[in-house]
Amino acid sequence: MIHIEQKGVNVFYASAAGSSATSTRHRLVTILLKSPHFSNRRSLPIQIVHDALGRPQLLLGEHRGPSISFSTAGEKTWAALAGDESEIGIDVAGSVEFQESYPFKRVFHKRELHQALELADDDLAKAAALLWSIKESVVKALGCAFHLVDPSDIHVEPSAVEDCWLTFSARLTGKALVRFPMADRRSIAVRSLPQAEAWLSIAALNCRPNLELP
Repeated sequence: MIHIEQKGVNVFYASAAGSSATSTRHRLVTILLKSPHFSNRRSLPIQIVHDALGRPQLLLGEHRGPSISFSTAGEKTWAALAGDESEIGIDVAGSVEFQESYPFKRVFHKRELHQALELADDDLAKAAALLWSIKESVVKALGCAFHLVDPSDIHVEPSAVEDCWLTFSARLTGKALVRFPMADRRSIAVRSLPQAEAWLSIAALNCRPNLELP
């Protein structure tokens, strides 16, 4: 288990071998709850449920627990848990997913792809994996995945390098901003870390947005 602070949000994340089966997810939640931050909650019964859009929600006893997010890549499952009332999203994307036939121009903006290429040693597949993991983590934090937000409505801006992490800010435009107007007043903080031929990204929202269905 690793703890980081992201724009004032305490984030805890861990990984475990295994697919996204319920048993693997429960094991990861149990690991994350061992942090002293959750000392008054770790003994409560754990239940993972999903809302209408498939977003996982953690129940501790009879009450809703902290925001939880999962991602599966290969034979490993990742989980991120927010340490407060913030919303969290985690995603791992591999370069192998982005071959030459991929519709890069439809999914990524020219400026953000150029910036990502600089961070990915001019490797197009690696740059695309980085941007996709960022955008996927953002929509998971929003709670809608790509059901309600188009990838092109998320704009990614790099900011700095902190303790081996690349830090980014993401902003919404178009229909995504109409559905999530609160995002007009703040950027969404994202941290990304290389993982062999993949990228791990974690997005944090320092409030719980109200999801407005179309």
